[in-house]
Amino acid sequence: MTTENYRCGFIAIVGRPNVGKSTILNTLLGQKISITSPKPQTTRHRITGIKTTAQAQFIFVDTPGMHVLKKKAINRYMDRTAGSALQGVDIVIMVVDCQRWTEEDDYVVQRVGHAGIPVVLAVNKIDRLTRKEDVLPVLQEYAKKTTCEAIVPVSAYSGNNIEELQQILLKMLPEGPPQYAEEQITDRSERFMAAEIIREKLMRKLSSEVPYSISVEIETFKEEGALRRIGAIIWVERAGQKKIVIGRKGEGLKDVGKQARIDMEKLFGGKVFLELWVKVREGWADNDRALKSLGYDDL
Repeated sequence: MTTENYRCGFIAIVGRPNVGKSTILNTLLGQKISITSPKPQTTRHRITGIKTTAQAQFIFVDTPGMHVLKKKAINRYMDRTAGSALQGVDIVIMVVDCQRWTEEDDYVVQRVGHAGIPVVLAVNKIDRLTRKEDVLPVLQEYAKKTTCEAIVPVSAYSGNNIEELQQILLKMLPEGPPQYAEEQITDRSERFMAAEIIREKLMRKLSSEVPYSISVEIETFKEEGALRRIGAIIWVERAGQKKIVIGRKGEGLKDVGKQARIDMEKLFGGKVFLELWVKVREGWADNDRALKSLGYDDL
């Protein structure tokens, strides 16, 4: 790789909850490093994804959804995390849903505007518009709502126009050498990724408010050759939630463990022995000290 005329920069991916930020990151990278689910506020931490090509190194920063209502300490933490991602980046991708612009989108526009960083507006989920002629009016309407360098209709799910988005970003990146090794795809540890994979399976499996009362803590992580022995605690806020997570005769927890282990083995490239325990820690999601002890301190 030659560094002559090479480009490298940091790109924050921001937006309100549930617009597809993490799916866009995974599609841009060509592999999954950020967990996803149909539920809003799945992403709780700032996740760095690195894509290195012959021309440039794109350092993407996925963020929790910015939201107006901050009911608990965990919500305030996520909003601070998303806002802090705007510091020191070169470009912002603001992701919006093509079917609905909300008050929270206006809130994101305000936050991004104060940062004074070039913005690319990614209008996501265009695969849900059944008629192609509906796309242009949406883009024209959204263009009036924000100031941006470019507007790109995309489908993170199908990959439609993702390459066009990348080409726009390439032209905007500053010149400079790569910041990470060519083979590196994230700056997060395997321990962190293991916890996130478990939480994703819980988010996808559980209904109602239970997923939002769950946190995952990796208690043990040992490598024995190609085998990884991982022990994780699933924290909930109430005893009733513990019963729901475990399920009838333990089948719920067993299913989560099986799905998580399969994904870990794909990501880590080796066998995984996974043990899960469910414990109660009352009110952890609204306790700043508890949040910090559970790893919510990466600002």
